[in-house]
This record gives sequence, C-alpha cells and structure tokens, in this order.
Amino acid sequence: MNESHLSKDAVFLRQADASDIGALEQLLNCCYRETAGWTNEADLVGGIRITPEELASTINNPTHYLFVYPKTTTGERDAKETGEILGCIAVDIKTDANSNKKAYIGMFAVHPELQGHGVGNVVLQAAETFATRHLLSTENGTDKQPARLTMSILSHRPELLAYYQRRGYQLNGNKIPFPNDGNNGEPKREDLELLELEKRVSA
Repeated sequence: MNESHLSKDAVFLRQADASDIGALEQLLNCCYRETAGWTNEADLVGGIRITPEELASTINNPTHYLFVYPKTTTGERDAKETGEILGCIAVDIKTDANSNKKAYIGMFAVHPELQGHGVGNVVLQAAETFATRHLLSTENGTDKQPARLTMSILSHRPELLAYYQRRGYQLNGNKIPFPNDGNNGEPKREDLELLELEKRVSA
C-alpha cells in the first residue's frame, strides 16, 4: 500500500453499501484472523471472522450502522474511490428489557499498515459521536441521562483492554464464554471469553 498521502487527518467515513461487501470481508478477516497488525486475534481464534451474508445482513439492518473509510486515489474525500476499504466500524442500536437504548460498537478494524498512526482513534471517535447523538436525540435521551456505549473484546488481550480503557471504557462485569457454534471462528483455548466494556457519554 502506498501510504504517502494517507494520514489520520485525511480520514473520513461513509455508510457502507452492498458494493463494499467484498472489500469489507477481506479487511475484517485480515485484521482479525491473520497475524498482521497488533489488533489481530490469530493466536486466540481461527477460521474466518465474517461472511458476505453476515455483512449483507448488517448493511440491511435499519438499527445497525456500518461505516467505512474508503481509499481514494488522492486520499481526499472527493477523489475517486479505489474499491479498497482502509477501516470500518459498526454501531448497533440496541434496546434492553426496560426499553433503555444503548449503542454497541463492533466490527472495528483498521488496515494493518495504517495501525499505530492514529487512524483508529479518529474512526472510533467518529462512531462514538454518531452513537451519542443518535441516542440523545431519541425519546430515550430526553431525561438527559448519559448515553451508554458498549463493546466486547476477547479475554487474554491486555493490550487491547488497555487501549479501550485509555479511551474511557471500563469492564462492567458482564462476560460470556466465546460462542463455539462455528459462526464466530474457532476458539484456540477453552477459557476464552467475551468481556463487555462500557462507556457513558453525554452531549
């Protein structure tokens, strides 16, 4: 990848559409299942991270917002896109049993060659801003309670936990065994868990 015109200051996001599915599948499986970059899970989970069918379902879900950072010929927003996706992140608006809404952030990935340059911080901040505005603009937010942002990370990833803690997320005590159903990859250790993190933000 030619990074000469790529920087965190050039990052922009748009909502994903069906034409992005192939590039998204490639990016997510690379970032999560291969050994490139520092965010991969290759030592903990094998198999694929996501399928084209799962991506299509996400894109078509009205409560699930999937954003992409597309590569362009010059790095500028208005330039022609090359078809490659450099980063992505999803915001899933969920409603619990008490009709309280929260935003679940997932599918967060940045091309391995761009990791460590602040790109991920910009992508995550954009998703957080979108989620916060969305939650606080609904009836659920009229009582001025902070918006709840949640995400899940694999256990045994102290460096990833530390990254999110620096961003204001904290473990909330919720955890589940890694789903061994064949739909989420193949766990490489029996004690693997998904740990939930939470961050409360206001307008």
